[in-house]
Amino acid sequence: MPSFSASTPTAGRRRPALTAVTAVAVATLLAAAGCSGSDSGSDSGDQGGQNSRNDQDGQNRAGKSAAPKDLTSQKLDWKACPTPSAAEGGGTAPSPLPGGTKWECATMTAPLDYAKPKGATIPLALIRAKTSDPGKRIGSLVFNFGGPGGSGVTGLPSFGKDYEKLRTRYDLVSFDPRGVGRSEPVECKDDKQLDAYYARDMTPDDSAEEKSYVDGLKWYAGGCEQKSGKELPFVGTVNAARDMELMRQVLGDDKLNYFGISYGTELGGVYAHLYPKSVGRTVFDAVVDPTESSEQGSLGQAKGFQLALTNFAKDCVSRGDACTLPGSTPQEIQNFVVGLLDRLDKKPINGFGGRQLTETQATNGIAQALYSKEYWPLLEQGLDEADGGSGALLLVLSDAMNGRNEKGRYSNIQAANAAVNCVDSKQRYTLAQTKAKLAEFRKVSPVFGDFLGWGLLGCSEWPVPGEWDKPDVSAPGAAPILVIGNTGDPATPYEGARAMVKALGKGVGVELTYEGQGHGAYNSGSTCVQNAVNGYLLDGKVPKNGTVCK
Repeated sequence: MPSFSASTPTAGRRRPALTAVTAVAVATLLAAAGCSGSDSGSDSGDQGGQNSRNDQDGQNRAGKSAAPKDLTSQKLDWKACPTPSAAEGGGTAPSPLPGGTKWECATMTAPLDYAKPKGATIPLALIRAKTSDPGKRIGSLVFNFGGPGGSGVTGLPSFGKDYEKLRTRYDLVSFDPRGVGRSEPVECKDDKQLDAYYARDMTPDDSAEEKSYVDGLKWYAGGCEQKSGKELPFVGTVNAARDMELMRQVLGDDKLNYFGISYGTELGGVYAHLYPKSVGRTVFDAVVDPTESSEQGSLGQAKGFQLALTNFAKDCVSRGDACTLPGSTPQEIQNFVVGLLDRLDKKPINGFGGRQLTETQATNGIAQALYSKEYWPLLEQGLDEADGGSGALLLVLSDAMNGRNEKGRYSNIQAANAAVNCVDSKQRYTLAQTKAKLAEFRKVSPVFGDFLGWGLLGCSEWPVPGEWDKPDVSAPGAAPILVIGNTGDPATPYEGARAMVKALGKGVGVELTYEGQGHGAYNSGSTCVQNAVNGYLLDGKVPKNGTVCK
């Protein structure tokens, strides 16, 4: 669940992993803004209750929500991939993989409402790269890179070379979940309106600012309802899981082999609960804690980002005079960051393109850089420059978080993030309830506590009710699921992996710990993690439960 970006009307919940797409976006935005970035910053590679709309038994639930035969037997028309849509973030069509294999794209048709499977439909965009060794092909390996709101159609090609070993036995497949990218994207406001919306004060200090904040939530949610109201009730995680089961059938696979990252682990857990007998070789990386409410998830994320900031500060201090930030201890560097944000709250500074860096955008930009240790040099540079009056780099990082490209166009990642989170979660906080929680959030994190605490109001004005308090991921009878936790993960804290293992049930979850930094483990460069994952996905060798990689 945790996702940073309370810039959207969500309660500080899930976010996609910091992907190569984001890295390219940051590098492009840096060039457009006239900023200079470090080399490491430019080639870096985001609930125990029962779903009230579901039946109690997983297999009964699966049966009742089955798609009609004309959809399960549909034939996909794979063609050369088009240029990414504006909702996917724009850019160029994906380049061939090493060796020349070209990416192919297709559109799958799914029921809009699985309770009315023969009613209205929704198009879902898919992408694939065929296996490099057809003679050893196992089937398809389906990826979800997180969010909710992340485009798999643009995400998978950005990671292509990282999964070449897995392609020796699988067709690599991903998709834009419903409401995302080219799959009937949720839309809320236009680009100019979003520029103003993301710059607004997200940590109110008085009653006037509180009113402005709540009015902003109403305004944004109203735009979503006006532009995408018909699909908003149907973009939740349960329907996305049902789409994956339909995808399995359409792709012709007996089992769903799956690699879920960040929010993709929650989606995978819900799928396993609904269709335990369809679970194939499955990996969860950067794991969402399914036992937490949205409030608990937000609080955990505040702790996670605070830990990542402390680790960043320790690293900076360890470099002595090479560290450009003021302070000789991690606490002094944290105090500097708090002071900088306080100054920006009172008076924004120049960013680029006639835009200013506000406190909200600076906090967002700091969080974006903490998703990967390779971005720490950019964070140091951005904080140093902001201290000197130039907010361009932190604004670039915030733009990357919010899906804004160098042309000022926004993808729909944050609109989809809001829509999915708010239709999933039942929790709706009042202003009084939110204010009563702020002290606890501030205690956990002097830097991120206010920001994420106020995010509890995120779904308060949403036009569609939520489905659950927490997702049910229990999956008795499912095949083993490899669950990887990273001890330094800021967005999905390490404890979530163990909670997921327990919630999946005895004999299903297999825990692997990576002692590292950043969001996720497989793409961290750890040979130990990659060997464990590859051994399971390629050869069916399940690692020993409790394995630790350093």
